[in-house]
Amino acid sequence: MRDNDAPYLIDVSRMIWRRWAGTRPTGIDRICLAWHDHYGPQAQAAIFHKRGWHILPMGASQALFAILADEGDRATFRRRLAGWVVRNAMCLARAQPGRGRLWLNAGHTGLNLPHLAEWVRAADIRPVLMLHDIIPITHPQYCRAGEADRHAVRVKTLLTIAHAVVGNSRDTLDILADYAASIGMGVPRSVAIWPGTPHLAMPTGARVPVTPAEFVILGTIEGRKNHALLLDVWDRLVATHGQAAPKLVIIGRRGWANDDVFARLDAGGLGGKLEETGPLDDATIARRLAGATALLFPSYAEGYGLPLVEALDAGVPVIASNLTVFGEIGQGVPDLLPPDDVQAWADTIMAYAAPASSARAAQMARLAGFCAPDWAGHFDRMDAFLAEL
Repeated sequence: MRDNDAPYLIDVSRMIWRRWAGTRPTGIDRICLAWHDHYGPQAQAAIFHKRGWHILPMGASQALFAILADEGDRATFRRRLAGWVVRNAMCLARAQPGRGRLWLNAGHTGLNLPHLAEWVRAADIRPVLMLHDIIPITHPQYCRAGEADRHAVRVKTLLTIAHAVVGNSRDTLDILADYAASIGMGVPRSVAIWPGTPHLAMPTGARVPVTPAEFVILGTIEGRKNHALLLDVWDRLVATHGQAAPKLVIIGRRGWANDDVFARLDAGGLGGKLEETGPLDDATIARRLAGATALLFPSYAEGYGLPLVEALDAGVPVIASNLTVFGEIGQGVPDLLPPDDVQAWADTIMAYAAPASSARAAQMARLAGFCAPDWAGHFDRMDAFLAEL
């Protein structure tokens, strides 16, 4: 294969700046890396930034994919990337022509940059863009200031330039279609393809929930994740049951737009029935989930919901909000409740915490039929879709 003959172009912009900043990988980052791993051997790298764009030749692209795939520390990545830039300065000074090839972008990257549509036309590429959600538009109250406007630009750009759209769920594409109709735009050809599920390395042997019961919520502590509901629930459970109340374990870093929840966490209380761990590594998360009675997921909005699928794949029951997407990816297994019904959550949690709980046993029986989406299936569908394009 010659230096500009690869069938695909893969955007690497997001992963370069995320790795340079030393940011902990998110679910979107893991999808980007999976696309790099699968399509990298038959792709060239594309980089978009405020000053322009680059399509790199095959040799430089393969070297860059190898650097991005290395899970070394931030300093090592920066050193290797700097060396790569020096060695490939001539490649970066001139862009290869796109020749109508598919540009695969899994990370929303660059969609809010000015003149992106002009660059796409000039580069002669056909964007295949993955959409993860439009939550900043539909639920701006849970996002950072200005994010709704930025994401509106991203989504309108996607609707304008995309040759095709890959949604992480059917629900995401349905919400996109409603939004597009509301602003008088159409949706390009699209397909919903669930991402693969990272398999947690759960402890071997029989797993028995710890006593007294523990319930885990996993993810960034931000407004839309609805930790406030669970604090209200535990206020009620401790007031009613005292030391017989179960324990709430909150795993994840503190995020944004959630000062009331942070204040309540800092105040402590709840009779020792609350533990905030901060972010944990995967092995420790697996150990805490192995002893949990259930994972709690009371979000107001999600584009997908990876913790739900990870927990079910690991054999851990889930109690979640009744979002359409949770009904879709949960395949009828979790118990789904309104995200604002404190009493319903309190009753369900206590039912699960009971010795020989029939509610928990019923979900464990449903779990036997759960089939977690995997990367092999994801790329079977992706490959077929790209072949059609």
